[in-house]
Amino acid sequence: MDAPNDEQVLTVEQLPCRDCGSTCVVEGRPVKNFAQTNFLGMQEREEVRIAAKKAIEKYGCGSCGPRGFYGTIDVHLELEGKIAAFMKTDESILYSYDLATAASTIPAFCKRGDAIVCDQACNWGIKNGCTLSRSVVRYFQHNDMEDLETKLKEIVEEGKKSGRKKINKRFIVVEGICSQNGDLTRLDKIMELKEKYKFRILVDESLSFGVLGHTGRGAAEHFGIDPSRIEIITASLGNTLGSVGGFCCGTNEVVDHQRLSGVGYCFSASLPPYLAAAGVVALQTLQNSREALMERLRENIAALRMHFLNIHPKLRLSGDPLSPLAFLHLEEQGMGDEEKQERLQQICDNLLSKHNILLVVNKFSHLDKKHGASSLKIAVTSSHTIQDITYTADSLRAVAREVLSM
Repeated sequence: MDAPNDEQVLTVEQLPCRDCGSTCVVEGRPVKNFAQTNFLGMQEREEVRIAAKKAIEKYGCGSCGPRGFYGTIDVHLELEGKIAAFMKTDESILYSYDLATAASTIPAFCKRGDAIVCDQACNWGIKNGCTLSRSVVRYFQHNDMEDLETKLKEIVEEGKKSGRKKINKRFIVVEGICSQNGDLTRLDKIMELKEKYKFRILVDESLSFGVLGHTGRGAAEHFGIDPSRIEIITASLGNTLGSVGGFCCGTNEVVDHQRLSGVGYCFSASLPPYLAAAGVVALQTLQNSREALMERLRENIAALRMHFLNIHPKLRLSGDPLSPLAFLHLEEQGMGDEEKQERLQQICDNLLSKHNILLVVNKFSHLDKKHGASSLKIAVTSSHTIQDITYTADSLRAVAREVLSM
């Protein structure tokens, strides 16, 4: 099965690449990397690499089985315990693939006859989980609280009129920071509606974990929401902790249920131990060096938004001022989405070949019928320098002027 095309897939044949950090080596030459969501630079830290190397020497490379059989190693349990303590929840559970985390968690709790109200700008993994659950799924306009309330009312009224057994479970599903446009979800307002209409909620913190909140716990902490008010929290280990995989946090009941019902947990080989060991050290580094890392990231986010705001009249910048992900949307009347993708890809190709800058076009799965518009995706990290950002903005401005005037 092909990987979902949520974002550009850089294969070895397409783009030989190594030493992925703020600078990486592509086709034998160093380039500035604004394509990777390594927000706090954990992949570049020596202590994280040393921990991974020691784990390989101790455990070998793979785990050789699912968690419920013989794939559970002590570092899995250690990382789960540390994540739960950091997120202030009862327990956490690890998944070996971040895109499969929400796609496994949602069907574990929702089934035919249940109801899900999902932000239409959520990533493909979340939407796939909604589809696999076979629940009644309604999508609301991104960050539109009026539309969300309308959808919640409809489901409540339909439940009253149906005459059949009351719907058992009703969920709202959102991301902390939206993967399609970098917007910060209005989680404070959503929580008010969630409690007003008696829904449960799943919040995916993949892009906000380690980025938002005083201690980096994500959008919930940013809005001052106690973790106990959120039934399910999911997130990726790749964006902030520099590892691979994902995790889900919640009460003991929420986590224990997934150990028997989460298909990505039960039927996939567990996370390789060296990646769990890397996650343990990265999480400790986040806690010990939080202020310096997060402050540097915020400074770079502000610099990116300042320098990329007026790149070209046809390129519109989107993304919240607190988001490390920004998107440049091509706005050209009479141009179809496929042609826009070609133009944007041409910009990326020219940046790489002429200016040694790596950017990607934000792409979507063909299965996603409610995806956003084509755009350039720009990921800034704490490892970038202000000079990296200004050089990239100046180069992009020159290339966009050349390509978009054709």
